[in-house]
Amino acid sequence: MSADILKISSSTASVFEQMTDSQPSERPLVSYTIVKIKATSSVQLEDFHLDNTFISFLTADDAVQKITDDLIKPSAVFIDVDVDKASLQNLYETLLAHCIPYILFTGKFDPEAKCKAEQLKVDDYLFGAINYSLLKRIDIIRKLKIYKANRESILKSQRSKAIPKVKLWRLKRTVDIMVALSAIIILSPILIIIALIIKLESKGPVFYIAKRAGAGYKIFNFYKFRSMRAGADQELKKFAALNQYGTDESDSVFFKIKDDPRITKFGMFLRKTSLDEIPQLLNVLKGDMSLVGNRPLPLYEAEKLTKDQIAWRFLAPAGLTGLWQITKRGKDDMSPEERIHLDMEYAMNNSFLGDMKIILMTFPALLQKEKV
Repeated sequence: MSADILKISSSTASVFEQMTDSQPSERPLVSYTIVKIKATSSVQLEDFHLDNTFISFLTADDAVQKITDDLIKPSAVFIDVDVDKASLQNLYETLLAHCIPYILFTGKFDPEAKCKAEQLKVDDYLFGAINYSLLKRIDIIRKLKIYKANRESILKSQRSKAIPKVKLWRLKRTVDIMVALSAIIILSPILIIIALIIKLESKGPVFYIAKRAGAGYKIFNFYKFRSMRAGADQELKKFAALNQYGTDESDSVFFKIKDDPRITKFGMFLRKTSLDEIPQLLNVLKGDMSLVGNRPLPLYEAEKLTKDQIAWRFLAPAGLTGLWQITKRGKDDMSPEERIHLDMEYAMNNSFLGDMKIILMTFPALLQKEKV
């Protein structure tokens, strides 16, 4: 292995250095271990703790040896953008066999790194701080690798039909772009009118923008027309007892209130007609979502679905509509288990023709009977 390969990039190293302010006596219980690959000739970098994460610096050969000998079982292995693909073959095969997330990581977003990620066959490209959201993303990647590696044994244990691989069709993406762009152009006069009414009715922004978790627990900015009064997100605990999915905050996965008092009068109209969802066409154009898929979830809901097999719902793309919308939307007898089952069903059995059927069945379901 050449000396100029697998060295820590300056941007990434600086990010790690800024995170080493915890004193040994104050270190919390470690629940994540991240191995950062370094060059054999690089300056010795000391391992350190960051909150509940342990960062360890190893060469590629050392990482392979320790993982193979069961001396370590890292939560993920990070590499840099300047590595050579040929030098990482043994590492790639080892991480694949042990279902360990293989991540290209940089201190800040780098377009070249995103392109290099595909060449290196990594599981994902991540950047920025090592925070809660990034660690949750790693959890999902690990669970999906375990699922793919143990597909046959999982099927036998469940005695269920064969689960096909999730089909991310090129045709599906083409249709997404064409339909979303056409819809935005055609509906533009209506969008302007809705924006004006929202602005006149109540104080606050026209659009509601929030973080959502989509396919592979990818977090993105989610757009809707604002249908609630400003600051409604801060009132969740106040109305917890009205949650349609249960009143126990620790157990309830989803949160939705029938006759939600936070919704404005025009907002209620927008929700009943689903016009508040139109701005999500921008998410479709950006590639954050598809026309059909599983609904992207608020982070406080998504984090409760990262355990065991229910995490498989994140195999499917996030969507404007899906099985949940055409079968159970607006019905107050829907349980969290039913909704999760529908998400799982779509994730395991989606197809392009199935998507077209869901789209056609969505229009009759747009007008809800229940005020949720």
